[in-house]
Amino acid sequence: MAFASLDAADDNEPLAEINMVPLIDVMLVLLIIFMVTAPLLTHAVKVDLPKASSQRNEVKPETINLSIKADGSVYWNAEPVNAAAWQVRMDAAARQTPQPEIHIRADGGLAYRNVAQIMADAAHAGLTKLGFVTDPRDAQ
Repeated sequence: MAFASLDAADDNEPLAEINMVPLIDVMLVLLIIFMVTAPLLTHAVKVDLPKASSQRNEVKPETINLSIKADGSVYWNAEPVNAAAWQVRMDAAARQTPQPEIHIRADGGLAYRNVAQIMADAAHAGLTKLGFVTDPRDAQ
């Protein structure tokens, strides 16, 4: 906003200030126009879509409990097996779809080489889902 001075010598000089009031008025009018027209720009088409009533058929993989006692004896789902028998069963389990999960339960006094041998046989057969079952009550 320009202010007049009381000095008579400055009466003939032009004012070098910009009047901001018209610019603010234009900006407010444009703001109101955009606020009114913005909700009208969204186009929505109402479509009644069909409802699907089917469910996915999820096949859970079989769980095989492989137990190893302290003396080295191996049990496949509580059935005693020897080395040749568990290798044949592992080969058959690897061909199943989906692959079964192998839960290995090993005695605490068992040598690790026995567990490592069974893990190597499972990997050689192509089984990828191996897990160890532990008892937290014995960890004292």
